[in-house]
Amino acid sequence: MATVAQVLNSKPDQTVFTIAATASVFDAIKMMADKHIGAVVVTEGEEIVGIMTERDYARKVVLMDRASKQTPVRDIMTAQVRYVRLDQTTDDCMALMTDKRMRHLPVIDGGKLVGMISIGDLVKNIISEQQFTIQQLEFYIRGEHT
Repeated sequence: MATVAQVLNSKPDQTVFTIAATASVFDAIKMMADKHIGAVVVTEGEEIVGIMTERDYARKVVLMDRASKQTPVRDIMTAQVRYVRLDQTTDDCMALMTDKRMRHLPVIDGGKLVGMISIGDLVKNIISEQQFTIQQLEFYIRGEHT
C-alpha cells in the first residue's frame, strides 16, 4: 500500500495552485480551467483558509444566481479544510474522501502545503498496484519466480 508521499512523487506535475480569499470566483474558475484542475487552495498570506472546488462553484454561485466576477472566493469556499500528511496511506485518503464525499485533499508537511491528492491520483495508484499484483501472480503461475 502506497503512502501519500509516493503518490505525490509519481505525479508528473506536483504544482499546488492557490488563490487569495479576496480574489473573484471568476478568477478561481479561470485558473482551474486553464490548469485543468478541479480545486484550488484558498490562502490569506501563508495561511490556508479554505479550498474552492468546482462543486462549490456549481452549488454556491450557479444555483444561487450569483455573479462570479463580483463574488469573492471567501464567500463560497469550504472553510473546513481536511488534509493529509505525507506518511498517510492511500487507504487513509480513500476512506476520508469516501466518508466526507470529497475529491481533493491538500497535503501538509510541517505545517506547510506541499501537495494535493485527487481521487484520480488515488485511482491511478490503485490500478497500478493491482496491475503489479496481477503480473506477479502470472509470473508465479508460469513458474518464473525466483
